Formats: sequence, structure tokens, C-alpha cells
Amino acid sequence: MARFDILDHEVSAQGGKTNADVFCEMGLMYATGRECGQDLVAAHKWLNIAAIKGSDRAAELRADVAATMSKSELAAALRAAREWMTMH
Repeated sequence: MARFDILDHEVSAQGGKTNADVFCEMGLMYATGRECGQDLVAAHKWLNIAAIKGSDRAAELRADVAATMSKSELAAALRAAREWMTMH
């Protein structure tokens, strides 16, 4: 995946951004294909993680992305987010 996948989840604040903000931006990057190929599974994964960490904006964007995904893509994204949260 893109370079952001190696981010340490403990990045506390970069330029005043919270972890949730950083993860939300990662989700947007994947959703739009900005600086990487478009990947809705990865977009949903990062938006889901951002929402879990308290980003209301990410929760709204996650719903928008989910509406465009197949059931198998959505299942893969949820699995990836769960795995990431378990490891971090």
C-alpha cells in the first residue's frame, strides 16, 4: 500500500492534527486516488479507524465510501480495520 501504511499509530499531533485527522486524510487520499491509486477498501479502512478514534467527518465519509462498495469489498475493509486496530 502507500507510504502512510507504515505510520506509527502513536503519532500524536502533527501541525495540530490528531491521529483521527491524520487517518481521515489517509482515507480521503485513497478514496480520491490522490498521490496513490484509488483504493476504496483502503479508504474505508482508514476512515473507519479515524471514526473509531473520534472523527465525525470520517464517519460521514466512510458512509459515502461504503455506499459505492460491494459487500465483499466492505467485508475486506472491515477485516483490515479490525486487524490494524488489534495490532495497534
